[in-house]
Amino acid sequence: MQLNDLKNFELESISNVQKMALDPAVRNASQHWINTTGPHKFVYNWRWLGLPIIQLPMDVVATQEIVWTTRPTVIIETGVARGGSIIFNAAQLAMLDLCEEGKTSLADSRRRCIGIDIEIRKHNREAIESHPLSPMIELIEGSSIEDSVIDTVKRIVRPDDKILVILDSNHTHDHVKLELEKYSPLVSPGSYLIVHDTGIEYAAEGAFSNRSWSAGDNPLTAVRDFLASNNNFEIDRHISQKLLITSSPDGYLRRIS
Repeated sequence: MQLNDLKNFELESISNVQKMALDPAVRNASQHWINTTGPHKFVYNWRWLGLPIIQLPMDVVATQEIVWTTRPTVIIETGVARGGSIIFNAAQLAMLDLCEEGKTSLADSRRRCIGIDIEIRKHNREAIESHPLSPMIELIEGSSIEDSVIDTVKRIVRPDDKILVILDSNHTHDHVKLELEKYSPLVSPGSYLIVHDTGIEYAAEGAFSNRSWSAGDNPLTAVRDFLASNNNFEIDRHISQKLLITSSPDGYLRRIS
């Protein structure tokens, strides 16, 4: 009875998501909310275990669902910023250890997060390295698209690792396209390649006037370009339809082969 009840709940949830996706009023209201809160830097107001995560809360929950479902042993993230996101990822991996194997020693875990950033500022590095979850984290300073950085990542991962990748660094089309090309082969079948800030494509005019990315030149245009010539991944549209309020519409890519 309990299994049937849970299955019915899941089927109802899927139906609800599909109905929302077809409702233009809901879609428009969601985009309006994103556009009106953007100038107030809403996304900067959240912490994960003490450090700024700089993500919309709904995207955080979506990532948690993906991690729980796919059970990665390694999460690679480009873009470290203030460290909250990589602490979040490490926390999810630690929870998997606890639930799967009863492990409570972080130092003994085979799971780990690899954080890559072209500049890891001293105070941010100190905050990450002094955090209780730091034993599960490896930081690499350098451009995410440099061959030397990719080589370092490949030396860290093991052949039997299940890998999830999150791209959240420079948001220009060319940079993200190169990241997609270089990191997509590392993603395990059934796992995900999450591309953040695809929502730049739909942002209000002038929202990124002080940045090098904009509508027509951003992670979503890179995703579309990448998928046009790569059949190993597909957009998990159910996630975007469920989120509605997200920084990363159509940015959750599942490896299917």
